[in-house]
Amino acid sequence: MDTPHSELEAIRQILGDLSARVYRIERRLQMESLPVAQPAATVAETAIPAPRSAPPASTVPEKALAASADSPPMPSRLVLGEQPEANLESRIGSHWLNRIGIAALLVGVSYFLKFAFDNNWIGPAGRVTIGLLAGIAMVVWSERFRARGYKAFSYSLKAVGIGTLYLSLWAAFQVYALFPGGVAFVTMLAVTGTTAAMALGQDAQILAAFALTGGFSTPLLLSTGQNRELALFGYVAILDLATLALVTFKPWRRLLVMSYAGTLLLYIGWYVSFYTRSQLNLTLASATLFFGIFAIAPLIAVQPAGEIPLLAAIPAVLAFVNAGAYFLQAYAMIEEINKQYMAWFALGLAAVYIVLSRQHARRLTPGAAETLHFLHLAVAIGFITIAIPIRLDAHWITMGWFVEAGVLLWVAHRIKSDFLNIFALGVLVLGVFRLLAIDNFRTTQLVFNTRTATYAVAVAVLGIVAWYASQREDDAAFTVASVSVVALNLLALIALSREVADYYSRQMSAARPYSYRWNYAGDLRHFEIARDFSYSALWMAYGAMLMVVGFLRRSSFVRWQALLLIAVTTIKVFVYDVSELNRGYRIASFIVLGVLLLAISFVYQRDWLRLSAKSRTKAPGDSRLA
Repeated sequence: MDTPHSELEAIRQILGDLSARVYRIERRLQMESLPVAQPAATVAETAIPAPRSAPPASTVPEKALAASADSPPMPSRLVLGEQPEANLESRIGSHWLNRIGIAALLVGVSYFLKFAFDNNWIGPAGRVTIGLLAGIAMVVWSERFRARGYKAFSYSLKAVGIGTLYLSLWAAFQVYALFPGGVAFVTMLAVTGTTAAMALGQDAQILAAFALTGGFSTPLLLSTGQNRELALFGYVAILDLATLALVTFKPWRRLLVMSYAGTLLLYIGWYVSFYTRSQLNLTLASATLFFGIFAIAPLIAVQPAGEIPLLAAIPAVLAFVNAGAYFLQAYAMIEEINKQYMAWFALGLAAVYIVLSRQHARRLTPGAAETLHFLHLAVAIGFITIAIPIRLDAHWITMGWFVEAGVLLWVAHRIKSDFLNIFALGVLVLGVFRLLAIDNFRTTQLVFNTRTATYAVAVAVLGIVAWYASQREDDAAFTVASVSVVALNLLALIALSREVADYYSRQMSAARPYSYRWNYAGDLRHFEIARDFSYSALWMAYGAMLMVVGFLRRSSFVRWQALLLIAVTTIKVFVYDVSELNRGYRIASFIVLGVLLLAISFVYQRDWLRLSAKSRTKAPGDSRLA
């Protein structure tokens, strides 16, 4: 038995080559079934005994070895001795027909028992006893099928047996009153515990799901219509903690979804039926306990190996839904007492999620852990954004969002986080939309008023965005900087134009008490003409200011904005002012516009910025700004 190792390896390679060739021939003949070959190593070690006097290594055909080395690897199904994947027909026959058959069996047995019960063939105690014995028998019987390899059928029988046990106990308590609620609860709890023990012993997630289903069904099955908040929520908390313990040691994260759904349904059902303001403290404490359990669950749950993407999103979805549901629960209770308390509550939740975002989920893959981190951070920012309109009113909401955007920009710049930059821009857009579409300012003072202050904050934040973006060199940052510069100029121009409109609106309102005068219409026309001229003068002045800045900063982007604004003003002067304004204002508009255009033209003709082709040849400038 002293076979050299090299000769044994050669035999293994030859057998592997032969197996691969047989597999290719069968594939070409399109055979319906494939013979299952043993692994090459197993055949070499068990099927063929080692020769007493092995031939020398040189006797092994070199061509066979070369063919074996060059041949493609054997399919994993053939090498490992696995069966081909079940097709649709097999799945329907083995799974769906099995489940439909069990359902049909349950319905038939139920009709038979109902018929027997209606005819008083069996008394109440006998009926419950039959149900309990039948349930236990099916659970025990299912073990025989599991031992023979029919796991799916075994679990289906267990589901029927466990369901029969719960229904029998429910009937004993609710229908026949054979024993008190405490006994029914303990026996149902025993069924739940036994099912959970079987799940752990057999390493079967589906049995754990059966246990959870029965556990959360117990309060419904034993409900007497009485308010027992402490007992109900205490029991639910025990179930949730048990689920948390399971997913900590087992990769059964789908149980978290079941547990959370059961908790939420029981909580909402109780809240709708029994909640009063006097129960605020206990109810809020219970909701907080449930929130805490499912807030930490995504961080400590074991992630299954090779999990499909849809199931891999369970922690993120659970974290988001848990945060939203808890906030709505608290809002429904606290809003009745003092709505402003919810602002501090939202800020507290934001702090909690900032802390959670700093926790490292060691049991998740790097990609899943990063997703959960960003989700926690996004939820925190969301709660901060929500707290502002809850606590503040009117334009202070807009200003609060602008301040939040500025803070997020500063933090994002400090920690180099594009994720925070995105949220900062989102909050900024939200504030600008509210400023232009919702806020309705009532000012009594020119320029120095709340509207100007709000617009100034918006312009300042947009300036910060443009400055931070200009420090980077990527195209996305350049686009953000460009949009921010345009937006801040538009907001500044809108703010100044609204100041002009409000000034003349107050002048017209002041003239109304004297409307009995014969020339009141003339006074109003005078104010309208002065307002329209002021618009033209303001826009020309702002365009000139932009042009000066563009020259000083040597920024073609700013100069193009100035040219566009001046072009719009020119069109207004030639189309509107020439027909609507009186002679004095018309003359002034054209003179001011002409002087401005000549001055700008002179600067361009002097080529101070070296924009001509000859100047660029001598002193090339920045191509991005040119």
